[in-house]
Amino acid sequence: MKDRLEALIEQMLDRGVRLDDALEEFEKRFLQTALARTAGNQCKAAELVHVHRNTLARKIIQHRLKQTGQDAPKVR
Repeated sequence: MKDRLEALIEQMLDRGVRLDDALEEFEKRFLQTALARTAGNQCKAAELVHVHRNTLARKIIQHRLKQTGQDAPKVR
């Protein structure tokens, strides 16, 4: 995983991706995946990512995520 992450970082730097954009996109996709794994159950998703459920609810609003997890990427 570390090698893949380093390769991704290199690609992003080559493309001029800003740190704040990268962090925001990572957090959004991380939470989308957690919601998908838990079928949209916010309490379970919050446990999965180790944040308080209120924090997750705030981030769902912040990132304009579907609360059902329907738009989350498929987990392999």
